[in-house]
Amino acid sequence: MRRCAVAETPRPLVDAADGYAFKPHEMPILPGSPANPDHPARRRAAYLAIGIFIGLVGGAQNGFQLANTSALQAEFALTPVEAGWMTVAFYATYASMSMLLFRVRQEFGIQLFVRWAMAGLVTANLVQLIGPGYHAELGARAVAGIAASGLSALTIYYLMQGLPPALRTVGLVLSLGLTQIAFPLTRALSPALLVDGDIDRVFQFQFALSLLGLGLVYLLRLPPGVRKLTFEKLDIPSIALFVLGVASLCAFLIQGRIQWWDAPWLGYAAALAIIGLGGCLLIEANRKSPMLDLSWLSSRAILGIAAIGATVRILVAEQGFGASGMFVALGYGNEQLTGYFWVLTGTTVAGVVLSVIRLDPKDLARPVLFAVLVICVAAFADTRAGVMTRPQDLYLSQAAIAFAAVFAMGPVLMQGMLRALAAGQNYIISFIAIFSLSQSVGGLAGIALLSAFHTIRLKTHLIDAGTTLALGNAQLSQAVSNVAQRTAPLQQDPALVQQTTAASISQQIGREAAVLAFNDVFFLIGTLSAITFVALLVPWVINRIRGRNPLAKELAFIEAMRARTNP
Repeated sequence: MRRCAVAETPRPLVDAADGYAFKPHEMPILPGSPANPDHPARRRAAYLAIGIFIGLVGGAQNGFQLANTSALQAEFALTPVEAGWMTVAFYATYASMSMLLFRVRQEFGIQLFVRWAMAGLVTANLVQLIGPGYHAELGARAVAGIAASGLSALTIYYLMQGLPPALRTVGLVLSLGLTQIAFPLTRALSPALLVDGDIDRVFQFQFALSLLGLGLVYLLRLPPGVRKLTFEKLDIPSIALFVLGVASLCAFLIQGRIQWWDAPWLGYAAALAIIGLGGCLLIEANRKSPMLDLSWLSSRAILGIAAIGATVRILVAEQGFGASGMFVALGYGNEQLTGYFWVLTGTTVAGVVLSVIRLDPKDLARPVLFAVLVICVAAFADTRAGVMTRPQDLYLSQAAIAFAAVFAMGPVLMQGMLRALAAGQNYIISFIAIFSLSQSVGGLAGIALLSAFHTIRLKTHLIDAGTTLALGNAQLSQAVSNVAQRTAPLQQDPALVQQTTAASISQQIGREAAVLAFNDVFFLIGTLSAITFVALLVPWVINRIRGRNPLAKELAFIEAMRARTNP
């Protein structure tokens, strides 16, 4: 059984800017992280505000792209496949940079890391604003993915500086929640920015946000940290193979949904993903000081945490693909869904706040159980949708899913970080890498799974409609007659009237089939949620009956560490 790591005695740390010598309880928790001095209340509030702003800006990097995909296609005259590569470029770097950036912070220090992260963000948004072309935009999206990954760490550090010592771990939960708030928020803001389909205003807004963020982190810098020589020669091939594998996996999941799964080259992408990730794991398994400790990562507890995180991401894809996709099929645009996305933004904020308030390290499974149950009930409620369904009709169910998405992920992240901290500093990079990968790939896999299922069910419903609807069908005859009567005054040619009538009826049947297919998607999500709930409930009940806390050793270690560092 693995023993909890023993904390090392921290070395004295002096701030070169003002000569302040940090007290023992103010020392950084880890090499590469900032010190935690006793800030006055106003400075603490400023750190907290900057952390919230940076978290939203980081999440908005991908949020604005997803919210304005159609406008991007029009701006650069892109096909859906080309637009998909822009999403691949972002996720390929965002999901794979956590290991490298963790090493960079430890090797070069937090201040240099801050400058690089913010410079990358400003550069990416500047390239978008200039708009030199599609290939430059691809590069900008890749850089934006790296910057967004770096901003996730900056958000945590700024939030921790702004929180009291007893609540600093809450910064992890709050940081994750801010990223998720950004997605409905960017959807709600985009119609006001996207004037006459011109995406330049969106680019200008993103560039302004990045400049403001750059100014804020220079105005109130993070305290210094402890540097540590961490880079080794084997890091280069290991990280390169990891990036190759993740990028290939992202391309497989995103382009497979767009081009469909029988495209021949997707097999090569999947093989490349296996080779890249397998090669990385092979190197790490034979290193003396690996970045990824495979024996720890393959433990039942860590695999369970990663699986729960990925499963929740797959389940909440019901919102990103299911409800939003259904409204698109019904003809709703972003400007008509503004109120809907503001509702989701508000409930996501509520989910973050309540997740922080209700966070109990002694029982981190309870909020996950509650969230999965909420998703289950809401998904089954959405199966009643029809062609006359309006966004207002799904406010309650979709708000519940938005709430549950953030309410569950904070405790999942906290479980992993507690186990990593107790195991030792070297295990934190392992957990960050696996958790980041499970979140990004889990979300992409969820959308890919639901999209494939929807396409199959759509074809089934269209075939059923074709076999059951004939001219002898009274409902079809009445519908044809109604459309013909509405069309006749506007068109004198009988052949064109017949053609227009047939096209209108086909569109109506297509919408009906699409909604029925989305109802099947909602039912699938509800079923998967029910299975997940039972799978999580059984061990939780057993632990409660036996009076056992799976994190008892980790919590005892954290309490002992706090006792040693308290003034």
